Amino acid sequence: MDADVSESAGPPDDPAAGGDKSRPGSGSGATPVTGARHRRHWLRWTALGASFVVLVAAGVGAWLYRKLDGNIRTDTSAAAELKAYERERPASVVHDAENILLIGSDSRAGDNRKYGRDDGGSQRSDTTILLHLPADRKSATAMSLPRDLMVDVPVCHSADGTATKKQFAQFNWAFELGGTACTIRTVEKMTGVRIDHHMVVDFNGFKDMVDAVDGVEVCLKKPVDDADAHLKLPAGRQKLDGEQALGYVRARKSIGNGSDTERMDRQQQFLGALVNKVQSDGVLLNPTRLYPVLDAATKALTTDPGLDSLKDLYELVRGMRNVPTDKVQFLTVPRQPYVANRNRDELVQPDANRLFKRLREDDPVAVVPADELKRDDEKNNGKNNAATDTPEASGPSPTPTYSGNNAAADLCKQ
Repeated sequence: MDADVSESAGPPDDPAAGGDKSRPGSGSGATPVTGARHRRHWLRWTALGASFVVLVAAGVGAWLYRKLDGNIRTDTSAAAELKAYERERPASVVHDAENILLIGSDSRAGDNRKYGRDDGGSQRSDTTILLHLPADRKSATAMSLPRDLMVDVPVCHSADGTATKKQFAQFNWAFELGGTACTIRTVEKMTGVRIDHHMVVDFNGFKDMVDAVDGVEVCLKKPVDDADAHLKLPAGRQKLDGEQALGYVRARKSIGNGSDTERMDRQQQFLGALVNKVQSDGVLLNPTRLYPVLDAATKALTTDPGLDSLKDLYELVRGMRNVPTDKVQFLTVPRQPYVANRNRDELVQPDANRLFKRLREDDPVAVVPADELKRDDEKNNGKNNAATDTPEASGPSPTPTYSGNNAAADLCKQ
């Protein structure tokens, strides 16, 4: 203690009292010790700062994950209905291949009321697409099912538990009568394809997803003025925002020949353009651009319990991230005007069953634009590849070709 007192009491420059040559912190002789302390001090604060940043980032990441995960709604009633009818459902044929039913909800309840009359909030399936993902995940095939297609609708249960009767009716009646489960069972009975998952997307969710990618480009051959679809656009190349895009895919009488067939083609083309926009702009690899897309998408979705988490959806998308856009194909099930009512559709057989079989057994399907298929069909005297895909054909069965498009197609050059 005395040494400490005498050292501190002496004059600063007095060597005898512990001057600048011996006193810690004085003169050039103290630099190594002081510098080391400062470095240790700086490293401690750097470590603490880095730890804080990591904790904050992890906290924000966890918050964002919980938020996105919480956006997704789970359709437990459909799962229960499907479980009750499990014995009637087709079995999965190919391991790791997946079939997902995408349903565009046409409900006019709530925020969707402005798009038409609200019949007590009744639900409608405006668009239904069977998405087939092969086991090798090297392609994706989206098959549209016309809402006016005449099909056998099985006995289903409505929201209040009332059983409906088995009937031959328009396809979209299944969704109105018994919701998602009834639609799935109708598709399974018609195609023999096991539906592994389903997603229901509503109007506003679709709009938000288009806005999240900053719009999607389309080309119009003629101006459009459709009050019912809330759409007014000039001819030529157009970049549509969410509201315009919704009108574009819903419009029927104001674009083309007014048929539901042409509207489905337009929907497929738009979805292809949307897929291309997401991939070409690097949205999937840019967190700042990806989050708004994920937020919009998850808010729009109601899924089965197998896809009701962000992790489940991520695994699904991750398996498709390397699929080239020209291998993302869109087509409509082979159909023709229904013989008893030209305003309805019926399946074209045996073409439809051949397509169902290929999807069921995970066999490839080729898709080309309608005009190209027509030219090939004329060259072959009305016999395209789909018509020759039969068990009796000698040699390897050719890949059947159907009218459609892919996500890489530039709609303005067609």
